[in-house]
Formats: sequence, C-alpha cells, structure tokens
Amino acid sequence: MSDTPDRAPALVDLVRSLLDVRVWTAFDVDPEGRVLAGTDDLGSLQLVEIAPDGTRTALTDLPSRCSGRYLPGRRAVVVQHDTDGDEHMQLSLLDLARPLGRPARLEDLTPIVADPAHMHDLRDVTATSLVYSTNRRNDVDMDVVVRDLATGEERVVYDGGGYVAETVVSHDGRSTAVNRLSLQPNSMIVGVTGPAAAALDPSGGLLTDPDDRAFHVDLAWAADDQTLVMASNHGRELTASVRVPLDGGAWTTLVEDDAHDLDCWVSPDGSSIVVGALVDGTTALAVHEADGQKRCGVDLPADGIATVVWSADGRRLLVSITTPTDPGSLHLVDAGTGAATLVVDGRDGIPAEVRDRLVTPTTHRVPTPDGEQVPCFVYAASPGGDPALAGASVVHVHGGPEAAAHRVFSPVLQALSLLGLTVLVPNVRGSAGYGKRWYSLDDVDKRLDSVADLAALNAWLPDLRLGPGLDPRRSALWGGSYGGYMVLAGVSMQPSLWAAGVDIVGMSSLVTFLENTSGYRRAFREREYGSLEHDRAFLEKASPITYLDDIVAPLFVIHGANDPRVPLSEAEQVAAALEAKGIACELRVYPDEGHGLAKRVNRLDAYPAAMDFLRTHLARPQHEPASHEFAHQTTELP
Repeated sequence: MSDTPDRAPALVDLVRSLLDVRVWTAFDVDPEGRVLAGTDDLGSLQLVEIAPDGTRTALTDLPSRCSGRYLPGRRAVVVQHDTDGDEHMQLSLLDLARPLGRPARLEDLTPIVADPAHMHDLRDVTATSLVYSTNRRNDVDMDVVVRDLATGEERVVYDGGGYVAETVVSHDGRSTAVNRLSLQPNSMIVGVTGPAAAALDPSGGLLTDPDDRAFHVDLAWAADDQTLVMASNHGRELTASVRVPLDGGAWTTLVEDDAHDLDCWVSPDGSSIVVGALVDGTTALAVHEADGQKRCGVDLPADGIATVVWSADGRRLLVSITTPTDPGSLHLVDAGTGAATLVVDGRDGIPAEVRDRLVTPTTHRVPTPDGEQVPCFVYAASPGGDPALAGASVVHVHGGPEAAAHRVFSPVLQALSLLGLTVLVPNVRGSAGYGKRWYSLDDVDKRLDSVADLAALNAWLPDLRLGPGLDPRRSALWGGSYGGYMVLAGVSMQPSLWAAGVDIVGMSSLVTFLENTSGYRRAFREREYGSLEHDRAFLEKASPITYLDDIVAPLFVIHGANDPRVPLSEAEQVAAALEAKGIACELRVYPDEGHGLAKRVNRLDAYPAAMDFLRTHLARPQHEPASHEFAHQTTELP
C-alpha cells in the first residue's frame, strides 16, 4: 500500500492481520456431542472435529474448500468437495474409526460419487443412504438421486427438471420432498415423490403452484409424514413457519411475525422447531413446539446472523453466530431450556492489536427520490486511520441479488474502516430479508431502480454526520457477483458520482452473462434479469458495457478463472475495453478460484492491492483542508 509518514506501514500490517483472521462455520453434531465444523485455518475451508472436552482434530487438508455431514450410526463423515472453485461437487467418505494421525488428503478419502464433469450436491444423509442432486443427465436439469450406501445402488427419485435447492427424506424413508426454483422471480416449487405423492395426484406430486410468486425454504417432514413444515410467504408479505398437508388441505400458520421474515429449523423427529426472526440483519432465535407454541428463547448474542443444526437425537442445537466483531462462534444449545455452551469463541482468532478497533455498524434508512427507504449499515472510519482518507467512503454492495447484507463479520469491511474509510453497506431494493414487496422491486424491467439506489446513497453522504463530513466526490463502489454488476453499473451509468470501483466476479453485460453462464443456471437467472428471447433490448439497456464510453472512474477487477456462474469473459471484456479507452483498470485473475476467492493466499494478494488502489484514488488532495462540509448534489437518476 502507499505510504504516508509513520502511520501507513503500521496500518498495512493491521489490515493484513484482519484479512488473515480464521473463520468458523457449523456443519453437524452427533449424539455424543461431537461437533463437525469448518475453519479456514489451513488456507481454505476444511473440516475439524471438536470433542465434548474441547479437543480439536483437523480432519481434512484438501486442495480446495469442502464441507461435510456425519454418517448416522457410524464414525464417518460424508465429505463434499470440488476442484479450484468449479462447484462440481464430489462426494467421498472419511472413516473416523481409523484415525490417520494427520488431516486427510484426497487419496485418503473413499469416493462415493465421483464424476468431475458434473455437480453432485449433498442434500440429505441417513444411516443407510445419502441423497444428492446432480446435473449429469443433461448438464442443465438437476435430478435427485438416493444412493444405498451398502450396495451402491442408486434410485432417481426426481427427474422433473429445474434447479433443485433442497431435498429431505421422510421419516419412514419412502418419500422425498423436493424444493426447486420456479420460473417466477425469487419463487420456489415444492413437491413430493414416492408414496406420499399419491395424495397429490393428478398434480404430479406438486404441493405448491408453479405460477405462485412465493418463496419457500427450510423444508422438513412433520412427525407423522403426512405434512411438511417450512418457512413460506405464500399469500403473505413476510415468511412465516407453516404446516402444509399432503392431502391438499388448508395451510396452518405455526409461527408468524408481523414485522419480520422468519427462518425455521425443524428437529429430526419433527417434534420441535427453532424459529429465527430476521431483524435488520440479525437473527433472534427461539425454540417452539411442533404446534408453534413457544418453548423457550435461546440465550445467545443477538447482534448477528445465526445458523442452526439439530443433533440427530433432537436434544441439542449446534448454533453458529457471526456478528460484526465475531468471525463465527459455535455454541451447543440445550433444546429444552435454551441454555448455551460456548464451543468455539471466534473472537480468539482476532489479533489483540485490532480487537478493540473493530467497528459495530449503525443502522439507517436512506431516502430515495421516489419515496423508498433503503436499509443501510454504516461502519464509521477508524479514528486511527489514514488522515488522507478523512471524508472518503466506500459503498459495499452485496451479491445475489435475491440475498442480503447482514450484520456479520467481514474482514474487508473492518479493514476498510481501519484504513480510515467510512463504509456504507446497503440492502438496495431487490434485497431479501425485508419482505416480498422489497425483494420484488428490481425484477426484470425494474433493474435500474436498484441501480438508482446507489445515486441516492451518494447524495445522502453529506447527511451522515461523521467526523469532518463525507465528500460525495470521494466515494467508491465495492461489490462481488451481483454487487460487482452494481459497481460496474454505478461507474458507467452514474459516471460523475463515483471516484473508483472494485468489481469482484461481476457481470459487465447481462446479455453475454446469460449467454455464457452454466446451462443449469441460465433459466433461473433469466427469471430475475429478463430473458434473452423476450427482453434482450432491456438487458442491453441495463448492461454496464453499453455505457462504456461514459466510464471515467478507475477500476480494480478480481475474477476466478473457473467461475461457473459469472464467466471470466465478463471481466476480460470490460478490462480490455477500458484499456483501449485509456481508463485505469487492473484485472487480477486467479487460476485456482471460482466464483469468489475461497483461498486465503489469494485473498491476501487481492484485497490489500484493492485497498491500496482505493487509497490512491480516494485520498484527499494535499491542498484541500481536512474539515469541509459538502453541499447536497442534484442527481439525475437512471
């Protein structure tokens, strides 16, 4: 990074130490209380087992990230792994009954499903079989396969087409619930296969209407295998926990909240439900009975996002919580009382020299010219940051777009703050977590309304009274995936507003993106952005590359060579075009990465360089005083 006297070298070291912080995530817990977790201590996400006495054993050291589930009834783990971020997941078995004395490598695993040309996403595990979805039939549609672990025999239980998001096997092992994406924006189709489907004929096993614009998630079988429990916003604005009978009868609302979307995690035996209320980027957890009656709260920090894994016997919950100042702590929770025991304190991995300088963001609503309010988290600049960056800011846009920015630990956000930048993290229209209306406000021909929110954020900067005041002329954009598209859209469609941009695996053209993305994703991206057949003119209008001649802001572009979602060509074409135009654009391509940077060595290469790039372009000119109030801008929105 560029130097300023005395302070900058120390800041560089602090930033790198933040980017080097280890993260933890929860995968499974067995009846004896052993925890299967993931941590990137070895450079990418690898499996670790934590014994009840706290002893940690590293289980894997694979070339790329992996995840896993315990195999019920055996001391073994089903490992899901890919190659260099290509997302072609393979399934293997790791035998824990015969310890290796070191973390397992690829050659130590026993292949279960091995076909590197296709995807095999682990969906469910029972004592006798595993369930996975795969696109091996035609490279596009996802079939659901049940594999007998003893014989290797496979049964295709669903081959009706589409992109499968969830599957879960009934308690009697005879039926499977399948949740797949529909062709409606941010909507799902729930169906069942096997004997349970008989009650739904002649609907072909469908439990929900394919034309219904509704989101369903967290599928589980009720104890009697006659109903499904899930979170859904069918017929309502916000997701609630509901019970859906297989005989076509009326849906029953179990738990609802008039102000917040709900997640739910049902216990393996169907007797209990953990409900999480999504409150401005945080999760508030409670345990409920199967009928929806609240049993107890969960005694855990509230300022962050939680994920829940039930133990097979239903007595414990493994809860992973990340907050703005906690990279991910793991807790075992008694499902009867809500009492929690800390298993891993993620804060232990934060260097002492930066621990007290981590920022807790404040929450705001940013007005737009058309009367909307954009939820936004603001990370104030660190008082010990580079004085040349006083008054400068970064707007960090999440991916998705049907996703959300949460109050989670982000080494990038904290490092930007530590450098002396104010960081805005918005949930622009189209984001999830704020109800059906909000996430629908960017669908297809409304895409540019979401881009317009960036201009509203820029115009709001002078109203955010932090330190000497924020200068809208010294604000940059940073984002990955859809957030990368928003970076490119901002600098191309609002060229006078943004001083620089950092684009990570973003789309420069919605047309070429849809033409070149993986076949299994195309139809379901078209439901959000518009189709090549019917909406090409608008897709061109909404593509940053259409406005290439208007770009004046320098760009820093990061991409993985194996990205199956946003092809590398999206980065290459914008970088080549800007180079021909004489606009500064640095492109960094990582040959062992896919959709984002999964390996620490690559993050430590890319992110400090990107921050140095921002410092160069956002630093206050030497002749300009440190304290300045900036007038509101009149901004013409696209």
